[in-house]
Amino acid sequence: MSAFVAQGPGQLTGPVVVLGTGLLGASIGLGLRGRGLEVFLSDPSPTNQAVAVDIGAGQPLAEPAQVTPELVVVAAPPDVTADVVTAALFAYPTATVVDIASVKVDIEAALRCRKVDLSRYVGTHPMAGREKSGPVAARGELFTSMPWVVCPSEETAPRALTAAKALAADLGAVVSVLSPEEHDQAVALVSHLPQVMSSLLASRLQGTPLHALSLAGNGLRDVTRIAASDPTLWVQILGANAAKVVEVLYGVRTDLDRLIGTLEDPYADGARLDLAQLISEGNAGQQRIPGKHGAPPQAYSWLTVLVDDRPGQIARLLTEIGEIGVNLEDLRLDHSSGQNKGMVEISVMPNTHDHLIEALNDRGWQVLQ
Repeated sequence: MSAFVAQGPGQLTGPVVVLGTGLLGASIGLGLRGRGLEVFLSDPSPTNQAVAVDIGAGQPLAEPAQVTPELVVVAAPPDVTADVVTAALFAYPTATVVDIASVKVDIEAALRCRKVDLSRYVGTHPMAGREKSGPVAARGELFTSMPWVVCPSEETAPRALTAAKALAADLGAVVSVLSPEEHDQAVALVSHLPQVMSSLLASRLQGTPLHALSLAGNGLRDVTRIAASDPTLWVQILGANAAKVVEVLYGVRTDLDRLIGTLEDPYADGARLDLAQLISEGNAGQQRIPGKHGAPPQAYSWLTVLVDDRPGQIARLLTEIGEIGVNLEDLRLDHSSGQNKGMVEISVMPNTHDHLIEALNDRGWQVLQ
């Protein structure tokens, strides 16, 4: 795998045609327009296309002959991506065509069955998004510093691969190159499984009394945040990558069976050791997730500052941290249940932790450790 981030002026020259103006397609249009490129938009939904045009993501594409693009971006749902890519390859015989669907193996296989020119096609996948959908939620900076996977086939021409990398790099993404198989295996674990687990947990809340839900803290919110995702889209994603997701779920099932068996007799010999090992295994896995600039998350120290729930308090806190001369590595917000207080969780380098606590206390802030 290789990776790089764009620096300096844009690499694409345009024009660029974007087929599909949902969240990702419109965000691509906004980002490229911000780079000064000419962008044309098309969507089966006149409303989506009109909204994307209104927010400045590009100009409407009346017919394919209207433009001779350098690049065509297919931002269609996974179940029709192969159809749209095929049509684009025929409509624009000199352009590189990329898709941004979240599965790659099935789409490439479908294109091979259609016997299209794979030398001008590159499968890609920007690992970015929001819980909100549609062009109204689009952001030109959506891909900044986010992974963007490029998955060339054996037939992909060098010029096409360069254009695909340039698209991601021009949008500020971190570009990685994987085979379609490597991509689908990786996203089954790091993207598709989290969605499934989040949705399964959130489904348990449907009949939960409100007095119980009122006790929820950041843990439940963090774990269920992505459960708000679009069901129609995820039916397509999980169906297209079912074999890889099932492999991961088999492992989860083994761990769940192990946990259930232990909790059925939690005071049996070895039960508490097994529980500790399960949690420790989770600790070890979590610590492997890269943090800021690729550093391991355990490299940072956390502290919590209580702030009054009124305008300007968080801004004042951040300003004073800057005056103290400490750089923030990460920040989270929560609310103190039953009080008009907010809790700002701050991550800093360990060598600045004690100094920051002392300086904030001197300035009248209430710091929790």
